[in-house]
Amino acid sequence: MLSVSATRPLTFKISLPSPAFTLRTHMESPTRTHFTSASHSPQTNPDIKDTSDGLTITLQEWQGWGAVSPLPAKVVEIVNDLKLLEKTTEAQMSFSGHRGKLEHLSWVQFTEGDFGMQENKKHRATYQALGDSEKKLQFFSARQIACRLLGSRGYLCQKCWLPLEEDCMCSKVKPSSLWHGIRFWLYMHPKDFLRQNNTGKLLWQVLGVESATLCLYGIAEDEEIMWNACKIAGKDRVWCLYPNKNAATKSVQDALCQEISSDPECNSTMKNEYKPLNFILIDGTWSNSAAMFNRLKEKTKSVWGVEDLPCISLSAGVSTMHKLRPQPSWDRTCTAAAAIGLLSELQLLPQFSSYGLDKQIEVLENAVDVLLDALTARRLRMGRSITRRLRHSGNIC
Repeated sequence: MLSVSATRPLTFKISLPSPAFTLRTHMESPTRTHFTSASHSPQTNPDIKDTSDGLTITLQEWQGWGAVSPLPAKVVEIVNDLKLLEKTTEAQMSFSGHRGKLEHLSWVQFTEGDFGMQENKKHRATYQALGDSEKKLQFFSARQIACRLLGSRGYLCQKCWLPLEEDCMCSKVKPSSLWHGIRFWLYMHPKDFLRQNNTGKLLWQVLGVESATLCLYGIAEDEEIMWNACKIAGKDRVWCLYPNKNAATKSVQDALCQEISSDPECNSTMKNEYKPLNFILIDGTWSNSAAMFNRLKEKTKSVWGVEDLPCISLSAGVSTMHKLRPQPSWDRTCTAAAAIGLLSELQLLPQFSSYGLDKQIEVLENAVDVLLDALTARRLRMGRSITRRLRHSGNIC
């Protein structure tokens, strides 16, 4: 989620999970069939293959959700632990959901019972026994993602993350190839993974995973891929859309024109499309983004020996998603709208005007409208309000 205004830079916030976290996932779901290892609903998604125990996650399934990394080892470990616990307790594991407001979405969690209590005790003990904050973060992220994967299979479409049989919008979204000199990184919090009203997913659905790549916060395999690409590109070709209070945040024109004009190799990049310009979009709630940005800064220091990660501010307008999805204030916007704003400002620069970015802007704007229509239709079908609820009356950073 991003903040944009004529006078204020893009804004995010984030915090690390508390030690006593609960097993919850952001997914809106009406009453539906439970998933258990002994009895799970028929697979209606052709990208997901059935397995003998109903829990095994394959590489094909993992990458079908938008990932490009190998199947994370920690996620596999969590799934195996759940399978073992189910066997030793002789209690079935199931996921269920109850209806909730769209801005909060429903929680998908283990049903109450012996398995739920045993799992809760086990994961808390495991978390507390971990020696440092890095291991705790990796465990938290892997557990969130593993449970979202198990709770969503056969229910959500792997491409658009909407209920497959009722609301899938894939047929209405058109792909469009982005100039290879630009690459987006969707640095996503685990609690936004598979969230139905998430807009970051639209970037790789439209532009492809090579131009808009998912990187999950706290997942080592994902973060390694992103930082390896950033190392190859070099520090001068990596920016984050986030206001750094300890350093001046530059506009798109100031940041890009200064680097291109002062670096002959960068001028060559514009011609031969070698070493793309990398833009990191933090995709998480306002309460989560600060910790994500701090993690990016720590990695920047370890890789390049400098404290600050170059940040860019935008002057784009309000996203149409504000009609349905509440934001803390009207000057903040969603991830897809931030990407559209960045491309719009790049298109105005002479160095980028010949790359046809206006085509991707149009297709992405259409995808946001399609998602808004799908979410609105779903809420109306369920008898829910589609009026945006204001949380604050003033501008908030």
